[in-house]
Amino acid sequence: MKRRFVVMLGVPLAFAASRLTAETTPHVRIAAKRFEFHPNKVTVKLGQPVLLVLTSEDRIHGFKIPELGLRHEIVPGQETRVALTPRKAGRFTFFCDVFLRRRP
Repeated sequence: MKRRFVVMLGVPLAFAASRLTAETTPHVRIAAKRFEFHPNKVTVKLGQPVLLVLTSEDRIHGFKIPELGLRHEIVPGQETRVALTPRKAGRFTFFCDVFLRRRP
């Protein structure tokens, strides 16, 4: 999968200690499918909690941002929710880290 960028005006991520509610937390939806994420660039505000809602259109994908120590699986038919609050400005790459082998 091609590397994608997440532009955050704050990170490494500090995971929210309390449960975030749909009414108060902005949601960013990211869909994964073979060789791409849509959108492939995300910008969030420093110090503002955000909920990433990850979905897959075709198979199991990984969602990884190594610089932030962030890694989650995205399973088709399910939403993977990742709560975060950016604490440091920067530009960080996110990509799929699940590689399926072809059967002989």
